Amino acid sequence: MSHHRIAPNVDDSSDQLAASLAALRTELELPGDYPAEAVAEARDAVERHGLPDRDLTDVPFVTIDPATSTDLDQALFIERSGEGYRVLYAIADVPSFVLPGGALDAETRHRGQTFYAPDGRIPLHPEIISEHAGSLLADQDCAAFVWEFQLDPNADVTSVSVARAAVRSRAKLSYKGAQEQIDSGAALPVLQLLKEVGLKRVELERKRGGASLNMPEQEIVQATGGGGYKIVAAPSLPVEDWNAQISLMTGIAAARLMLDGKVGILRTMPEPDDRSLLHFKRQTQALGKPWDGEVSYGEYLRTLDASDPKQLAILHSAGTLFRGAGYTPFDGEVPEDVIQSAIGAPYAHTTAPLRRLIDRFVLVICEALSNGKDIPSWAREALPALPEIMASSDQLAGKLERLALDTVEAALVANHVGEEFDAVVISGSKPANGNGNGGSNGNGPYGTIQIAEPAITARCDGELESGTEVRVKLVKADIAAREIRFQLVG
Repeated sequence: MSHHRIAPNVDDSSDQLAASLAALRTELELPGDYPAEAVAEARDAVERHGLPDRDLTDVPFVTIDPATSTDLDQALFIERSGEGYRVLYAIADVPSFVLPGGALDAETRHRGQTFYAPDGRIPLHPEIISEHAGSLLADQDCAAFVWEFQLDPNADVTSVSVARAAVRSRAKLSYKGAQEQIDSGAALPVLQLLKEVGLKRVELERKRGGASLNMPEQEIVQATGGGGYKIVAAPSLPVEDWNAQISLMTGIAAARLMLDGKVGILRTMPEPDDRSLLHFKRQTQALGKPWDGEVSYGEYLRTLDASDPKQLAILHSAGTLFRGAGYTPFDGEVPEDVIQSAIGAPYAHTTAPLRRLIDRFVLVICEALSNGKDIPSWAREALPALPEIMASSDQLAGKLERLALDTVEAALVANHVGEEFDAVVISGSKPANGNGNGGSNGNGPYGTIQIAEPAITARCDGELESGTEVRVKLVKADIAAREIRFQLVG
C-alpha cells in the first residue's frame, strides 16, 4: 500500500531506542535476577533429580519450536492405530524440580510466566531448569507427563490418560524446517501424521465453532551486528497450526478430566456480545470482505489473508471478539460457565509449564485424577489464588509487549516525519473530545489506520471512514514517548 519502503532495521546507533527499551524493565518493574536462595534450591533439585520408573525413552519423540528456543515444553509422537491414531504428547515435568512452599515456588508465583523483553527474556524458572535439566532437549533423558490419546479416523479423541515417564527426544525441529520437510514430501513419519491429524483437528474445531486469530507473528529481535532492533513479522506456517491443534486437544482433555473429577482450574472466555459482533460485521463490510453471519466468525477468520492490508485490518478489528478470558477454579462443584468460546469447548492450560505457572498445577491434578490418586494438597490449596496471580502476570506481559512494539515502531519511522503514506482506515473517527482525547490539538476527530510497510497500526487525526483507503502524513514519531501520529491529507 505504501509508496515508501522503510527498511525494517532500526539504526544501530539509536541510543535513544536502546535506552527506551532498557527503561521498560524499570518502568514496568519487571522481575530482576533470580534470588540466590531460589537458584540454590533449583541447583539442589537438579542434582537430586531422578527419572520416573516408567521408561518411554525408546519412543522417537521430536520437538517442534521456534529455531532459537531452548525452553522446550512439549515433545510429540504419532503413529497409526487401526483406522485411527495413537498420539503421545510429553510435557516437561516441571513439578519434579519445584519444592512446594520453597523459595523457588515463591519466586515462580511472584513471576507468573516468562516475560519476553526485546533485550532478553526473563524466565519463569532459573535457566538450569528451564533451558537445561527441565527442558525436553534432544538426546537427553528427561522426566515428563506423557499424555496418551487414542483417536478415531476423524482424529476425535476416544480415550485419554496421562502419567509420568522418562522420555528422550530424537530431534529438535524448527517450524520452518518441519514445514520444508512436509512440503518436500520427504518428512519424518511423525510430521506426515501431524499434518494428517492436524488438518482433521482443524475441521473438528470448525464444527464445534472454535476460532483462531491467526495474526502475523511480530517479534522484536536484535539486528545483526549490534545493539539495534528490528520487527520481524511473518504469517504463521501451516505446521504451527497443526502443532497447536495437538496442544489444544491436550488442553481440552485436561479440562474434561478436571470437570469429571470436580476439581481443577479452567481457562474460560465468554462469547462475544451482540454489540461486538455487530460492530465487527460492519467493519468487515467497510473493509471489503463482508462477514454475513451465516458461518461462524471463527470459520470466517480462517478465510482471511494477513498479507492483504485490508484483511490484516479485519484481523486487528477481530481482537474485540476475544475479550474477557480468565481462569475459573473449582473444587467440589462444577462452575456454571466452563467454555472457552474461542476454542468452543472447556479448556485448561497444561502444555507450557516451563513458561507459565498455572500449567504446573494443572498437570499434577490431571495426573492424579487419571490414575485414581489423591491430588497433592499443595496443588489443591493453590487453586483459589492462581487466577489473581495469572491475571496480574498476563496484564504485565501484555503491557510489555505493547510498549516494546510501540517503541520500535516509533523508531522505524522516526526519520520519516513529514512524509506521506497510503493507509487503510481500521476504525472511523471519534468525535472531538469524544473520550477526552481529541485531535492534534486535543480537540479534533481521529481514528485508527493501518499502513502496509512497515506494518503499523496507528492513530490518525481527521475525519475518517472505516474501510476507506486514505493518504496520510506522519506528523509525530516520538521514541521516548512511544507515540506515532498521522494526519489525514486533504
